[in-house]
Amino acid sequence: MKRFKNILKGLFLGGILAALSAGSAFAEDDITKTFIAGTQINGVVVGGRTVEEAGKAIADSYSNTYSLTINEKNGEQEKIYGGDISLTTTVSPELLNELLAKQNAAGRVFGSEVPINTPLSVTTSYDQEKLNSKLDSLSCITDQVKTSNAYISAYEEGKDFTIIPEVYGDSLNVEKTKEAITQAVSSGQTYIDLNSIGVYDEVTKTAQDPALLKLMEDMNKCVDMTITYKIRGNDEVLPGSVIVTWLTGTDEGGLMGVDSNQVYAYIDGLKAKYDTSGTTRTLKTATGRDVSVSGAYGWAIDRDKEAAALIGMIRTGTTQDRVPEYSKKAASETGNDWGNTYVEVDLTGQHVYMIKDGALVWDAPCVTGNVSKDYTTPAGIYSIYSKERDRVLRGAKQADGSYEYESPVSYWMPFNGGIGLHDANWRGSFGGDIYKTSGSHGCVNLPPSKAPALFDLIYVGCPVICYNY
Repeated sequence: MKRFKNILKGLFLGGILAALSAGSAFAEDDITKTFIAGTQINGVVVGGRTVEEAGKAIADSYSNTYSLTINEKNGEQEKIYGGDISLTTTVSPELLNELLAKQNAAGRVFGSEVPINTPLSVTTSYDQEKLNSKLDSLSCITDQVKTSNAYISAYEEGKDFTIIPEVYGDSLNVEKTKEAITQAVSSGQTYIDLNSIGVYDEVTKTAQDPALLKLMEDMNKCVDMTITYKIRGNDEVLPGSVIVTWLTGTDEGGLMGVDSNQVYAYIDGLKAKYDTSGTTRTLKTATGRDVSVSGAYGWAIDRDKEAAALIGMIRTGTTQDRVPEYSKKAASETGNDWGNTYVEVDLTGQHVYMIKDGALVWDAPCVTGNVSKDYTTPAGIYSIYSKERDRVLRGAKQADGSYEYESPVSYWMPFNGGIGLHDANWRGSFGGDIYKTSGSHGCVNLPPSKAPALFDLIYVGCPVICYNY
């Protein structure tokens, strides 16, 4: 009987142990699915929670309690709350599973030696329009005091230029600031320091800057300077009282700023007054007739070069004389710009005249461009650009390699592209109305007996005036 009781007792104890063992195994399986006690992720307590429960707790915490503190200049702070922008946050289940797996692999150790908080990356979503509206309302963006460098005062009549001191404000790069704050919200940051990310404007030039002080001194010198243009026997005086109204402080290169629009306007005024190139002028012909002539020949101030030179002169602050830079020059600085030595081509009368030192020294009848074939020699004022002996004049090259025409000449004196004066030994007569139906391809044909003398008289640069009446 005693033995039977012992057997029952053994069976009972074995059952209890088996049950305990099975229960322990079941409990151990459940524990490995939860984070160990005291675990925090991004400051949210998730101990005893599953991955799914932890993810929800973190999302709820961010959505309900999230705020971004924006630290600004002078210790000012502003906040953006999650509720202001309909913010929601999630943590990747993969990251949560990795953390749980590490805890299980480490034997689920807990206590003071185990970090209580683990930072994990989060994915944040929010209402972009609400965030944009919040950004636009931040006082660091709406209530800026402009930071500015010291600079030279604007011109005031009767007053010296002075230095306007620098201003240490709190203005910032709005776009860069918005981008930084948006990135902070997107990554779930709770704090951003605008002072450390380089968004604020900085003073780079103070009122004590040596270069600025020197600039002010140079600008004040301009009040007393004078620039006198010497233009073909005339003086054009540019006084300092006008120059100082063109000064604009410092340009991008650190030099004295000069208003280029004002400079160009002044140069244009000189050109309008003194340029002859392209203008209509009056020629008293060899036959005593007054005719109107025009053309590119003449004087022309080089607008860009002269503007640059004038700005350079102003920056010196010293009085000086100046002969302008010309893009085109003529024979004479006074009177008719072609001077007293030139060639006349009377296209109407079909006659050529050589005037030397104001006197007629040579003349001959001519044949000019064929009017009926639209080869009319153009009127205008030109100049001889070359002198050649024994030249073959050729027309356009044909498809078979030949030329439209080939005309050997002994004396070639071109003045307008491919148009020039030359002898024409293939003609038996000159002058009259020959040019209307049997003229040249545009050149001025001369009698072979007369061409040598003209060739000797003429020179490169000699004006040639072609006219009708």
